[in-house]
Amino acid sequence: MTFQPKSDFLNIMMERGFVADCTDYSRLDETLLEGSMPAYIGFDATATSLHVGSLIQIMMLRWLQKTGGKPITLMGGGTTKVGDPSFRADERPLLMPDSIEQNIAGIQKVFSAYMTYGTGPSDALLINNAEWLDELNYLDFLRDIGRHFSVNRMLSFESVKSRLDREQSLSFLEFNYMILQAYDFLELHKRYGCKLQMGGSDQWGNIVNGIDLTRRAMDGWIFGLTSPLLTTSDGKKMGKSQNGAVWLNANMLSSYEFWQFWRNTTDADVGRFLKLYTELPIEECDRLSSLKGSEINDAKVVLANEVTSLLHGKGAATKAEATAREVFEKGGIGEDLPTFLLNAEDVGDGISVVQLIVKAGLVSSGKEAKRLIAENGAKLNDSPLNDAGQWIDVTTLKETIKLSAGKKRHALIGIKD
Repeated sequence: MTFQPKSDFLNIMMERGFVADCTDYSRLDETLLEGSMPAYIGFDATATSLHVGSLIQIMMLRWLQKTGGKPITLMGGGTTKVGDPSFRADERPLLMPDSIEQNIAGIQKVFSAYMTYGTGPSDALLINNAEWLDELNYLDFLRDIGRHFSVNRMLSFESVKSRLDREQSLSFLEFNYMILQAYDFLELHKRYGCKLQMGGSDQWGNIVNGIDLTRRAMDGWIFGLTSPLLTTSDGKKMGKSQNGAVWLNANMLSSYEFWQFWRNTTDADVGRFLKLYTELPIEECDRLSSLKGSEINDAKVVLANEVTSLLHGKGAATKAEATAREVFEKGGIGEDLPTFLLNAEDVGDGISVVQLIVKAGLVSSGKEAKRLIAENGAKLNDSPLNDAGQWIDVTTLKETIKLSAGKKRHALIGIKD
């Protein structure tokens, strides 16, 4: 693309690889130059934490604030009751209001690490769309809002069309989701002067719906900006690891495990991830990503330190790096490793090493643990583990043992006092 933005925010977004598509680059750029523009991204509360897959959107809001814009983090207290059907094969499980509130409380903890909230011109706002969605009168909503939506057009959106093409059921409840999300943009525009919705490229249809509705109901220019849906260079979905989702909340994934996820980035992804997930200058990102051979590992440590510092603080990043050096370079235990403590009564006279490997979260099943041992990929206190039938007694566990799966995954396991 030859367009060269004048606004700091759009320039950073394009230069660092955040942009997949935009409804109107030139007008958005001009509007950004006018002052502190409010922009939002919505987050449904389907779990008590967001995972790494949402981090690209959080970084977009952070850059918006750093360049003078006003970020709005919209929590989907209302829309979560419906569930986004986008590119899903089946309907999401319906959550009860208490569960949604608990999830929102957990997710909110992450945002404050990246943005400053308050009442200033560029201070971030945290809004819950239940404020207006829970109060809707159904008949009034159908008459005032529903009349602006064409079912023919809604059926043409890829997120819906792909589901129907596979002859998979799409409930009327889910079909309403895109109308509710569009209504969010209208309400945020009315209440807070919001002019931009951002999100992943899979949300393009929903974003366009919101723009069309708001333009029909009110005058003025509003915009949509999407980020690419990221996969790693080996084709894996961003936010997933061998052990499941890479959560952002420390109570669901330790800062060490988070650090280690980034340290394990493949060589081909280092440069791209440095630009998206850190604030290092572009020139430094390019320099680090151009390192060859074993030196690329230095770039991965920088990546892990920078990303972990933003979320968990510099101290957590420093501690995680020290633990990694202790474990990998010196063969030590590493006090910051993920630690799992068992009840003595659950262990009884002893427990199989296969069960311990599963309980430590290094694999998801006993079958995988046995395969790991058979393929010489498991270690106990840094010594090869060759016998899947090995029994570990309570006395041994009182000293805490170190289990390893391959060279990169380690955990401590012991007995509660």
